[in-house]
This record gives sequence, C-alpha cells and structure tokens, in this order.
Amino acid sequence: MSRETSGSARRSMNRSDPRPLIDVACGVLQAADGRVLLAQRPAGKLAAGKWEFPGGKIEPGESAREALLRELREELDIGVATARPLLRLRHAYRDRIVRLDAWLVSAFDGEPRGREGQRLVWTPLEALAGYELLPTVVPIAAALALPTQYVITPPDVDPARLRARLAELPRRALLRLRLPLLDDLGYSRLASGLREEAVRRGIGLVGDRAPEAAVSLRLAGWHASAAASARLRARPLPPSMLFLGSAHSRQELLRLTDLGADAAVLGPVKPTATHPGAAALGWPGFEAQSAWTSLPVYAIGGLSPTDLDHAHRHGAQGIAAISSYWS
Repeated sequence: MSRETSGSARRSMNRSDPRPLIDVACGVLQAADGRVLLAQRPAGKLAAGKWEFPGGKIEPGESAREALLRELREELDIGVATARPLLRLRHAYRDRIVRLDAWLVSAFDGEPRGREGQRLVWTPLEALAGYELLPTVVPIAAALALPTQYVITPPDVDPARLRARLAELPRRALLRLRLPLLDDLGYSRLASGLREEAVRRGIGLVGDRAPEAAVSLRLAGWHASAAASARLRARPLPPSMLFLGSAHSRQELLRLTDLGADAAVLGPVKPTATHPGAAALGWPGFEAQSAWTSLPVYAIGGLSPTDLDHAHRHGAQGIAAISSYWS
C-alpha cells in the first residue's frame, strides 16, 4: 500500500475491529541542529494539553502527502518544501484506532506559528521525555533517531580492511559485525578494538553473537537472526541498546514487534548472489509486508545507497546492504 494511497481507499480495507479507523498525517519538522517542533493540543480538543507532532486527518480522496501539506498550512502557516515518509504506525485507543503517516519535514517556507491557538516549542529529541506526549510521538521519535543506512560486513572481510573502511562509511550508520569465520574470542577482540574508533566516527557497532556478549562489549546494539528471535521469550537487551532482527515474513516481523525490537530488516527486495534461491519481495511486496508492523524496517537485498529515496517512498526506514559498501 503506497504512501500516496488515498484516505478513502485505506478506510475501505476489510478489518474486524469495530472501533472507527482514523487516518492521520503528521509532520516532524526538524531544524538543522536536530531539534524538532512539538505542538500542544489546545483546550477543547481531545487530549488537550498533550504534545504532538502537528498534523491532522486525511480527508477522503486525499493522499497522505496532500493531507500533510494542507494540515501544516492550516495549523502552522507554512509551506512544505522537502518532506519524506518517516514511519507509518497504528495505535489503538479505547474508542478508536489511529493509523498515522509520519513525514520528516526538513525544509519549509515561512515561520511556524500556532494558527489554532496551540503552543509550539522546538526541542531536542533527548528532551522529549520532559513533555506530556501523545503515545504516538515516542515511536516516531525513535525512528527519527535511527540512521537510514545499515552496513553489514562481508563474512570474510579482513580485520585490517575493516578498520580502514570505518573512515569511509556514512556517518551515523549502523555497522553489523557479521563475521562467522571468527571464533568468539577473535570476534570479541575485534569488536573491542573497533569500538572507540567507531564511536569517534559516529558509527554504531552491532553484534550478532550472544546478546550478553554485545552488552559486555558495550556495543550500540545486537542483531538477532530469525532463528534467534524464534528462541527468545523477551527483549534480551536494556533499553539503552538497540535490538534489531532479521525477518522474511509477516510472522517474523510480528514476532520482533512482540519482543520489543527497535527495528527490523526485511528482504530480499531484489535477487541477490548471496541468497540465489530466495524469492525477491520487490518493492510492492516489501511495503505490503512491512505494513504489518509499526517498527522501523530496513530494506535489504541487492540494494545500495542510491536506493534510499525509493526505499523511503515504500515505507522503509532505510537500506541495509553488504556488497555496495565494500566494493
């Protein structure tokens, strides 16, 4: 289901829940210094006094983007110059279900002002906990904090080449140390040796051995294979670390969601030499599968950074890849 699907078309989807389904688009305005714009719901509105990302209902016949542009003009008196899909999520309240299309707005015309009497504030992401937020704000902010590129090491990469390559990887990228040829001791030594340099360069190291090892090595996170996720009964990491997992189906995505994962990796989107027998999802298949979770989902399989815009248009957090980062 494309991000450009109209609100009326989305509302016509079959579902058994009797609560009304409300489609909403919201904009996450982000300044160059990383601060985001929050709006406080004014008196007389549902959940008055709580803070949210500005936006509103998608009207029948509107696409999510059209609703975004209209709502931000009506609420903030700004024109949207640059925006991309950030996250789609579904939140069930007691009396209604909200399906929210969140967009990252990185450029706009005009100065935001509360045309409906709402207070506005620019705040760093790390300060959001100090506000009384609508529940949908937290997962959107979590997606915004994640990078758009997830780099995976070739299984046979030379450790010296790996160290040298750190300087050339995209800043803020995640780097999964997928090194099956190393024993646990060699893996730990290499991860320990890379950690400080990775931190200096803004790279988040992600381990994929035992989750306890990732904790003891003070890595940024841990990546679970689909088989490892199936064995888990609860989230294996503290909230301060990222928990990511691989998925190849709706069931595996829902499993990661139930475990409290921070993000998923779904694919393959395109045919790959590393998995010649795996059926490719294609972008429509990726979008249809990822729609079953509110997690940020990285697309993987035959992709490169040149696919980022396409990935965002199909609801992906970004791309995960191996060969395109090491060739």
